[in-house]
Order: sequence, then structure tokens, then C-alpha cells
Amino acid sequence: MTHNRSTDAVRDRAAASRTSRWTFRRRVVAVGACALTALSGGVAVAGNGGVSADSEARGDAPARTSSNTLRPGSRGKAVKRLQRKLGLRADGVYGRGTKRAVKRFQKRNGLRADGIAGPETLRELGIKLRRHDTSSDDEGSSVSLPAKLRRIAECESGGNPRAVSADGRYRGKFQFDMQTWRGLGGKGDPADAPESTQDRLALKLYRQRGAAPWGACADA
Repeated sequence: MTHNRSTDAVRDRAAASRTSRWTFRRRVVAVGACALTALSGGVAVAGNGGVSADSEARGDAPARTSSNTLRPGSRGKAVKRLQRKLGLRADGVYGRGTKRAVKRFQKRNGLRADGIAGPETLRELGIKLRRHDTSSDDEGSSVSLPAKLRRIAECESGGNPRAVSADGRYRGKFQFDMQTWRGLGGKGDPADAPESTQDRLALKLYRQRGAAPWGACADA
């Protein structure tokens, strides 16, 4: 009996150790997720949590709007029409929020739920694209950005110069907070500033401090 109790005790300790290690790993994962969320708020600029419209397109430039398809990265009047049909704020930028809304619509209507508004989806929505709808009405930017900054912009806002974080603190293409924006010489609301101005000030910050101010998006 003494031997059996000893063996049982060893087994119990081993099981407790495994449980403890498993619990520890779960806690580490949870803490890591919280840390990542905190980092996404950044010091100077926000991470990619909760902007009003931010694209999932990961390329260096926005996707072009084809004659019969709208997709993440598309911009312009056609995207605004799509967003109005879906009950979204019409900012004219096909970002994550628009993609999610398109997927929900597709699921409800028995369409392939890929988040891309192709001919079938547009037909179900009653949208017929016209030639002038496919040209962007955003002023764009003539500032030449390094590839790293373009990736940061995609991570932060999907490249949307009008993006605003859920709490309203971080604004524009690079999700500036007001203190950083003004410290760089910016005026007014970053999200209302021309894209070229946002690019210019982001480049200025990048040259001063590298990618560090963008927190979780620094590794984009």
C-alpha cells in the first residue's frame, strides 16, 4: 500500500505539473495577445485595431477597380455606391469593414463569400458599374514613399487617408495622434489633410525615428 500511495502521489504531481505548464502557456498567450493589442495603439500612432475602413490588400499600391469588380483596395465613386447599398459610411475606400459587409451580404444571398464584389454580387445589390464610376476621386499623393512606409500604411489603415480608429484617437493613413501630428508641423485633423501631406509628414517621422512609432505595424 505504501508503494501504491507513493506511485499515486508521483502521478498526481506529474499531472499537476502538466496542468500548471498548460495553464502557464495559456496565460502567456493571453498576455501576449493583450500586449500586441496594447502595442497596436502605438506611442505616436495607432496599430490596425478598429479603423473605420482599412484594406486587407497587402500590396504596395491600392488595387485597381476593374470594369466589373470591386475588391479590397478599390477606391472611388463605385465603392461609395457599394457602401451605401450595404448601409456603411461611404468613404469611397474598400477596406476591411466593407469586405466584412460584402461577405455578410454574400452569405445571406447564397453567393461565394469571398468579400469581393464581383458581377454576381453587384447584380444582387442592384449596382451597375459605369465607366466613370471606376475612376478614383481621391486626390492621391505625389510623395515617393519607401516600401516600408507603404507597408506600414497598409497595416495601419489599409492605405485609407480618411481612416479613424474606433476611439477616435488615431487618424488618417498613418494613424497619427494629434500630438505627433502637430509636432511634425501638421495642422487640423490628419484624416482631413490631403494624402500628400500625410505622406510627407509620415516620411518626416520615419526619417527621424524609423518604424518604431508605429508599434505593431513596425514589422509590416
